[in-house]
Amino acid sequence: MTDYLPRNFPLQSVSTTKDEVRIPLFPTEEGSKKLALTIAQAACDRKAGEILLLRLADVSYLADYFVIMTGYSRVQVRAIAEAIEEKVQLERKQLPLRTEGKAEGSWVLQDYGDVIVHIMMPKEREFYNLEAFWSHAERIILPNPDDTGGKPT
Repeated sequence: MTDYLPRNFPLQSVSTTKDEVRIPLFPTEEGSKKLALTIAQAACDRKAGEILLLRLADVSYLADYFVIMTGYSRVQVRAIAEAIEEKVQLERKQLPLRTEGKAEGSWVLQDYGDVIVHIMMPKEREFYNLEAFWSHAERIILPNPDDTGGKPT
C-alpha cells in the first residue's frame, strides 16, 4: 500500500497570506445573502437594469440565490461582470468558481457556488424568462438606489 503514496507528500500544513482569495468550505445562508447583496450593489454601480434577487435555498439544491440582471449592450454586460468580480474579490475575497459567456457578451453566467449570477441582454432575458421558471422562489426586494437618500442634483 505504501508503494502508491507520493514520496514528496508535504508533512506540514501550508500557510496562507491575508491577500489570498479563498472560497469558504461551508457557506452559511447569511454569508450567501451578503454575497448576493454585494453582487447586486456592484451591478447597480454599473447601471444594470431590472436587478432581481431570488432565494432558491428552500426550493432547490442548485444554489442559495440567483441574481438576475439586464445589460443593454454587450460591452455593458461584460463591464457588469467585471465590476462584480472586482467588488466581490475586494470585499468578500472570493472569485467565481466558473464564468461562462463573457466572450459573447449576450449572457454571462458567474458561479460563486452558493450564488449564481445571470447578466443578460434584454432579448435573452425575455426569451429564457428565468423569473417565470423560478416563480416559486422567494423574491428579495432590493432598495431602489433613488430612495437611499442621495443628494439631489
